[in-house]
Amino acid sequence: MNVLVDTPVWSAALRRAVPDPGHSAALAELVRQGRAEIIGPVRQEVLSGIRHPPQFERLRSHLRAFPDLPIAVGDYEQAAEFFNTCRRHGIQGSNTDYLLCAVAVRRGFALYTTDADFEHYARHVPVTLYRP
Repeated sequence: MNVLVDTPVWSAALRRAVPDPGHSAALAELVRQGRAEIIGPVRQEVLSGIRHPPQFERLRSHLRAFPDLPIAVGDYEQAAEFFNTCRRHGIQGSNTDYLLCAVAVRRGFALYTTDADFEHYARHVPVTLYRP
């Protein structure tokens, strides 16, 4: 099964001065296996806020090895449904979070994140969270 990787995991492995060893190793294994996936909004989040152009270029170069998964109209509609479902249960989330869930669900992928909010979403939407 392929794994859609969220911003905090990419950041833990590629942006920190001292990479998180656990998540870096897990991501590296997914990459070796050809199972790591990314969407455009995550790419934008990972690259945003980098102050030093050489660091930006290095990170952009690393990420270019991963093509963006196409996002379909149905993904955006499903993301809105997930937002509404979670909202009815008192759970707030970002549009990007729900888009990640929708893309992962439609493609049958697991979702790898360190964001604890996804634990709440997973109680109400059919997203599978990856546990290394």
